[in-house]
Amino acid sequence: MANKKGQRRSFGSVRQLKSGRWQVRYRDPETGQLRPAETTYATKSDAQVALTHIEADITRGQWSDPDAGAVNFAEFATAWLRDRKLADRTRERSESVMRLHILPTFGAGTVADVTTARVRSWRGKLLAAGVGEPTVVKAYQLLRALMNTAVDDELIRRNPCRIKGADRYDVPERPILSAAEVFAVADSIAPRYRLLVLLAAFTTLRFGELAALRRRDVDLERLTVSVRRSQAELQDGRLFDKAPKSAAGVRAVSFPAELLDDVTRHLDHFAASGRDGHVFVGPQGGQLRRSNFRDDWVSARKAAGVTSELHFHDLRHTGNTLASTAGASTRELMTRMGHSSSRAALIYQHMTSDRDRAIADRLGAMIREGGGEAVSD
Repeated sequence: MANKKGQRRSFGSVRQLKSGRWQVRYRDPETGQLRPAETTYATKSDAQVALTHIEADITRGQWSDPDAGAVNFAEFATAWLRDRKLADRTRERSESVMRLHILPTFGAGTVADVTTARVRSWRGKLLAAGVGEPTVVKAYQLLRALMNTAVDDELIRRNPCRIKGADRYDVPERPILSAAEVFAVADSIAPRYRLLVLLAAFTTLRFGELAALRRRDVDLERLTVSVRRSQAELQDGRLFDKAPKSAAGVRAVSFPAELLDDVTRHLDHFAASGRDGHVFVGPQGGQLRRSNFRDDWVSARKAAGVTSELHFHDLRHTGNTLASTAGASTRELMTRMGHSSSRAALIYQHMTSDRDRAIADRLGAMIREGGGEAVSD
């Protein structure tokens, strides 16, 4: 094809088809084969502009094969999950989310078929169908990670998961107990679970960390419990111990001296025998499970007169809040919680307005001790 000066273009060509529309053709930079553009154009001018854009992309090294994304989504997603290094429980959750919430919408198409508009529509339909927001967020995060790999593999140019705020949700404020209410629950629960409640609140260990404690993890002289592992349960009921999520999760947490009698009594009467025996076991001596604990928890919660909205994990929130009120610094909270990031610790510090009042009162005392006084009008 000649341009206005009668010279042949150095890159590609445009031609009119029998349909009257205009087609762009150019040399594939990877194969050298002549190939058509993805679409046709209504006018010659539009086709020439498109050809210029393609040439510019190739020159800048930003061109991607339009056919690269023509990979079946389900096959790509299955291989992607299979090749990821994931803990057993995380893999199980991810496979469940993929199977239930992602593949039904995108599985039959190609990777390139996943557009931002389709992602937005898919997310909206999940929420409208009553799927919990945490699950929708998890599904969106999983899809985004998958599509990031598609970008890295040069199957697509840009990740279509670009919906602002879709990767997070506002966690509703959870109930917090006073120290007296914690003991009310502990007094109301079966004796074998009394210490479980107290340690959850006053060491802020998670249920899985408490369930995985062994006798050798409890130091009665230093008044500490050492977290070295966490118990997890698969959907088929299998229990296994896993390493904490990060190095910060391996930690020794001090418990108040006021709990020493409870700890000693529990080890004498309820813990499994031997240094490697579990500190907490079920009524028949088996490993502690959420399922064989739940009825006792619900009954104790009701008997203690605390809110029915209280989850066992809220004892951890309670302990973190109490520790912050007691004056724990951000770093100290991070250590007790087993977090490598300060984000969660700062949340608990912000929650304690009484602590802020105490700080202001202490500043006032410093003012008084320094001889300062307020100036009145």
